[in-house]
Amino acid sequence: MNSTKRTLLGLAVAAALGSAGFANANTTTSAIRGQITGPQGQAAAGTKVVITHVGSGTSKTVMVNEAGLFSAQGLRVGGPYRVVLDSDNFEDATINDVFLNLGDTYEIDMSLKAESDIETIVITGSAVSAIEAKTGPATIFDRNDIDSAPAINRDIKDIVRQDPRVYLDETGSDAIQCAGSHPRFNSLTLDGVRMNDRFGLNSNGYPTTRIPFSFDAIDQVAVELAPFDVVYGGFTACNFNAVTKSGENEVHGGVFYDYTSDSLRGDEADGQDFDNGDYTEKRYGFNVGLPLIKDELFLFAAYEKLEGAQLFEYPGLGTDVTTAELERIRQIASDKYNYDIGGNPASMPVEDEKLLVKLDWNINETHRAAVTYNYNDGFALDQSDESQITFDSHFYERGAEFTSLVGALYSDWTEDFSTELRIESSELDNRQQSLDAASGFAEARIEIGNTDVYIGPDDSRQSNDLNWENFSLKLSGTYYMGNHKFIVGYEYSELDIFNLFMQHTVGEYRFGSIDDFDAGTPYRIYYNNSAGTNNPNDVAASFSYAQNTVYIQDEYVFDDVDLTIMAGLRYDWYTSDDRPRHNQNFQDRYGFSNSQNFDGVDILQPRVGFSWIVNDQLEVHGGVGLYSGGNPNVWISNSYSNDGITQIGLQDRSGESLFNKDLIGQGRPIYDIPQALFDEVANTPVGGGDGDVNAINPDFEVPSEWKYAIGATYETDDEYVLTADLLYTRKQDSALINNIAYGDSGQTAPDGRPIFEQVQPG
Repeated sequence: MNSTKRTLLGLAVAAALGSAGFANANTTTSAIRGQITGPQGQAAAGTKVVITHVGSGTSKTVMVNEAGLFSAQGLRVGGPYRVVLDSDNFEDATINDVFLNLGDTYEIDMSLKAESDIETIVITGSAVSAIEAKTGPATIFDRNDIDSAPAINRDIKDIVRQDPRVYLDETGSDAIQCAGSHPRFNSLTLDGVRMNDRFGLNSNGYPTTRIPFSFDAIDQVAVELAPFDVVYGGFTACNFNAVTKSGENEVHGGVFYDYTSDSLRGDEADGQDFDNGDYTEKRYGFNVGLPLIKDELFLFAAYEKLEGAQLFEYPGLGTDVTTAELERIRQIASDKYNYDIGGNPASMPVEDEKLLVKLDWNINETHRAAVTYNYNDGFALDQSDESQITFDSHFYERGAEFTSLVGALYSDWTEDFSTELRIESSELDNRQQSLDAASGFAEARIEIGNTDVYIGPDDSRQSNDLNWENFSLKLSGTYYMGNHKFIVGYEYSELDIFNLFMQHTVGEYRFGSIDDFDAGTPYRIYYNNSAGTNNPNDVAASFSYAQNTVYIQDEYVFDDVDLTIMAGLRYDWYTSDDRPRHNQNFQDRYGFSNSQNFDGVDILQPRVGFSWIVNDQLEVHGGVGLYSGGNPNVWISNSYSNDGITQIGLQDRSGESLFNKDLIGQGRPIYDIPQALFDEVANTPVGGGDGDVNAINPDFEVPSEWKYAIGATYETDDEYVLTADLLYTRKQDSALINNIAYGDSGQTAPDGRPIFEQVQPG
């Protein structure tokens, strides 16, 4: 199809604006709130509430206000906590064994008794708060859930798949499908840092080959389908929000080791033998939490390494193509082209390494800080074109090195006003490297009947490089006034991307038979490169954009009926100074420029939610809200790298022998490009091409999704917890890809569908 130069990746490539590259900060803490009254039901104003994390000695003190309410934000997840109610007018009370869930608010509703000879009444947390407040459908897995789960893969997916609304697609690298949506519309954050695939090329949903952080570092993880709190953004499917463990005053930790090998794997099925190769695989690591300064400074670290193996299959090997034919190809490659095509290994080694280090600092009773560093480097191997017959000279390494650093400061400035400051930096260096790139050989495809044999570096890995850097900032404040809780926040996130992807920069040679390979007569030669320079880097997409977010929310507690209603607005807008190179031919044909970006694009997201604790056993929740995010940045990147004027793609269909052609460099067939192709690219003026174009529609809107939810949680007398949720979603301005080079031909297919064909604009 030669009409791709008139292609519009439109109506919705701008969909990537829906927070495509950002992790708008989610909550990483917990909260306690409550209503404290006296014996006659009057507000126990002035009661001091002292909240202490027992393991670390972290303490926070708040006061009960004139309405009898108190609230404490920014608390570490987990526990146990001890809550002391210290009153000058009534009996004191102590609540032990309080455990907090990520993003949830622990409710304490108590009536203090008249003063007596008893100094303090001591009760357990479970007797106070059997049901916690929430507004949207969610599942929270705490440390006990994680420790007891059969996580054989040591992956967060082993945990969240227990939620019946989560489906793990085992045919697609175990990608998470949540509530029926595509995995790329999810968001995964760890301590506020986005850990999902920002660019949109990995089918597993991660930016790395495997989970980018150690499994032993996870303290809690929440699966949130519709959190109606305005602090949540960057997704339209599910938000997977995880926080890491922290050190405490007592040393705690663990080690693990697992091992397997080819001798522990079956090698026969249905009477057929399988070659598993000769390999061993081991995975090991440790985690430790400890105090550096008692009650003040704590360290947690987790390390994990995989020294594994990857198994390969070769469909058609020895059946569709005989061993003698393969040996002839090997001999020709060696004798005629001085090239070793490699072998067909049953297995090859792979590695993956992770390190997480976290510092928690109790600065004083009103200020707490945390810093988390995370590192992951790992890779897998891909056969490429594995549906045909390949040799390991055609394999490539698919890996990535990912690092992130996040710091957070939680501050209580008064009894009514607290803030959270979070600064995050992360970067990814993605690798797509042919295992035989150093040879300089191109890709060769030899057709034998209906089967193709591939040798040499894969054409899609000949110029393939991706890296990005992200910087994010969050500043939010919480203010209490009577029964109101006001939240105001600002977030900024900037993403810088470099993406180089161009096929055939070393070349692809297609031979119709083994005899043609022997004679050096390909029926087609592909060569792509940058106009005027023959430098692939000149085609790369290099751009940045930023997302700005402001939000405001009011949460009101109707204390008489234990009903909480929150209502807020979230506003996102985007800025960018980088535009795709302008293609005048495209504008002349279609009346608008291909150099559109998304500077100034915005979206307003209203949300309303409620939580009603009917009694100690029943809680009802629900809400409605608009969400945006999750669209891959590769859509945007295509507009920068496919401008139609920079990348030149040529073909040679002459069928002439390579041994008689004028070749560049040393004149080695298949190593060195034909001189005529090289010169044609070099002689094309910079910006003078007329090739494929991807463009953003100038009238696009940010894709978004309305969510409507109603649900309830009920705890039986036997402490069984039953949850039911109804979630309805409606997409708005969804992403569409439209090929504007094609139009209705006026003809129909036999089944009545219209036939489209290439049309000339105007």
